[in-house]
Amino acid sequence: MFDFNSRIELQNKSNDILAVGELLIDMISADYDDDFTCKTYNKFFGGSPSNIAMNAKKLGIRSLVASAVGKDGLGMFLINHLHNAGIDAGCVQAVDYATSMVLVTKSKNNPVPIFYREADYQLTYTKELEEAVLNSKILHFSCWAISKVPIRNTTEKMIEVARENGKLVCFDPNYHPMLWERGEDGVAYIKSIIRNVDIIKPSEDDAERLFGRDSHENQVKKFLELGANLVIMTLGKDGAIVSNETETLKFNTLATEVVDATGAGDAFWSGFYTALVKGYSIKEAILSGFAVSAYKLKYTGAVVDLPKLEEIKEMYGL
Repeated sequence: MFDFNSRIELQNKSNDILAVGELLIDMISADYDDDFTCKTYNKFFGGSPSNIAMNAKKLGIRSLVASAVGKDGLGMFLINHLHNAGIDAGCVQAVDYATSMVLVTKSKNNPVPIFYREADYQLTYTKELEEAVLNSKILHFSCWAISKVPIRNTTEKMIEVARENGKLVCFDPNYHPMLWERGEDGVAYIKSIIRNVDIIKPSEDDAERLFGRDSHENQVKKFLELGANLVIMTLGKDGAIVSNETETLKFNTLATEVVDATGAGDAFWSGFYTALVKGYSIKEAILSGFAVSAYKLKYTGAVVDLPKLEEIKEMYGL
């Protein structure tokens, strides 16, 4: 059980977090535009696990991304972003498919995405990926990494190696039916994999897509019953509800200004992970996640210029 007032003991490894999943382009509308009438879109580094790795590096810990991009200009743009941030791109595979892209409306609530997937799900298991798992403290993955083959097979193997070697395994169940092959029961698959996860962070929308409408408390209970040890369910402006099965806590958001909600969940993960690696308790790490998310919400794009975690904590009085 994860005690809220205790730290999680992580292994002493050369890398802190390995994020497996999509590395792609976010094309975000220049204006608030839920009906897609905006004519101008701007290109941003994107992909939830990649955003987390990038943010975590800026906050002060070490990170790697395991993904695949196309052998094209957009793929090079993404790899260069990693290099410029000081992140080794050795776990990013260049493949003969177009770099994946998401078209996103700038939004103060829940961004509306349209997915264009090619390269991101072509990640194959290699000795380099296995070594990256073994040399990391935390393995993070999202639904993108399990929604298609071959990356699903690769992620399953990485989870297996991580669990066998005592890594902290964390899952963002950002289920969206458009990510899955027609006729495949993505919900059933996600439910089956939760038993292999230590920490899971669904949003309110994620929980509803997986379980239907219910109270927040019941939603959290369902994730625990499927095998997760710690559930952090974020509720947008209403904060979060968190449970380790024996105790349930509610947290308020720290956000006071919202310019663009794109990547707010990724920012939360980044602050949470960075705090865990730095030795803070679980409760302190959750508050750190809210502080980083609140800071990010003031800017457009999923990845923004973040100061070190300690500076952000001080800004929000933590």
